[in-house]
Amino acid sequence: MDSKQLHDEALKYHEFPVPGKIKIVLTKPAETALDLTLAYSPGVAEPVKEIAENPQDAYRYTGKGNSVAIISNGTAILGLGNLGPLASKPVMEGKALLFNRFAKINAIDIEVKHDNVDEFIKTVECIADTFGGINLEDIKAPECFYIERELIKRCNVPIFHDDQHGTAIVSAAGILNALDIQGKKIEDCRVVCVGAGAAGVACSNLLLACGADKSKFFMVDRHGVIRSDRPQYNNGEKPNFINDAGPVTLTDALDGADIVLGVSGPGLITEDHVKSLADKAIIFACSNPDPEVDPKVVKEIRPDIITGTGRSDYPNQINNVLCFPFLFRGTLDVRATCINLEMKKAAMQALRDLAKEPVPAEVVKAAQVDKLEFGPDYVIPKPMDPRLFTRVSKAVAQAAVDSGVATIPMPENYMQE
Repeated sequence: MDSKQLHDEALKYHEFPVPGKIKIVLTKPAETALDLTLAYSPGVAEPVKEIAENPQDAYRYTGKGNSVAIISNGTAILGLGNLGPLASKPVMEGKALLFNRFAKINAIDIEVKHDNVDEFIKTVECIADTFGGINLEDIKAPECFYIERELIKRCNVPIFHDDQHGTAIVSAAGILNALDIQGKKIEDCRVVCVGAGAAGVACSNLLLACGADKSKFFMVDRHGVIRSDRPQYNNGEKPNFINDAGPVTLTDALDGADIVLGVSGPGLITEDHVKSLADKAIIFACSNPDPEVDPKVVKEIRPDIITGTGRSDYPNQINNVLCFPFLFRGTLDVRATCINLEMKKAAMQALRDLAKEPVPAEVVKAAQVDKLEFGPDYVIPKPMDPRLFTRVSKAVAQAAVDSGVATIPMPENYMQE
């Protein structure tokens, strides 16, 4: 599909047969006088009184426990930049569609206009109890780090910035599986993260939590390697990744690197960079729609390298839909108070394990390929794999219970396949 055809088809898809991608549907009958008496006045007073006496009863008598708010200020919309809250609405509606389609979660988009970050935080804090969880989306760095931290402290429901942690979970799962194929251990690897925004910071933190050696870990922004002898340009997260071990430029850092994670912009990794990487290296070039380096180019000059991108038309797509719907499904089902590191790691491990299992024929067909088996071109499951729903959701719920943040037990026979 060329760009003109994509433009026309996308606008047509969003406008017809009705504008937008989501709608509200009723879950109770509303046909008779008795139905309306129970749904509204006077019957509705009874659950009101129960919830006033015990706030947890909101999970019994309302849709709170199966609802997620997708909230944005539109300051970092996809790769388009700061276009404002209203322009972000199609993306947030799309996210709501994915929550419902893949995890049967009722999600609603909320776009917040504000004059400063503290106003945004206060707005979200004031409405958070309406929902079972909050998915923050398309908020620019470095403000997104402060916003998420403050909301986690202030709110009584799980807060999750998917641009950070969803990307981190899926990319880490793919990288660790690729390392298995290449016969390497993460603690022995030289790792380079190209990009120091929301995704770059979160991905780096998770890789370090998975065993990457900080002395061999280099984060690179547009000014070069994050070092102590250069300014950090008002990003409070960058000092956590200072490494003065030698490299100054991107070229320096990539020389001999085993793992390269790109979360920056198109074309930043050159053919010479690719040639300089270690034997059996891994490149996940996740800039969308155009990756940091074309996997076809990598395959031609370095066939020993495993690649992944954010695109569906190349092998090993790093797609957040592999994670966030099921992460929230498991979180909601045990009423977890937060989404902690243990839950993120559980989601990551579930993705790793699933990729190593035989792939059902219907998934192969939907992927429009001849076969799918664990190897260089298949290190992460496909988004259309129905097993994701049970595997990732259950792993996350169990991790919430085991780590003490679940407020109810695991439901009996939960997510049985």
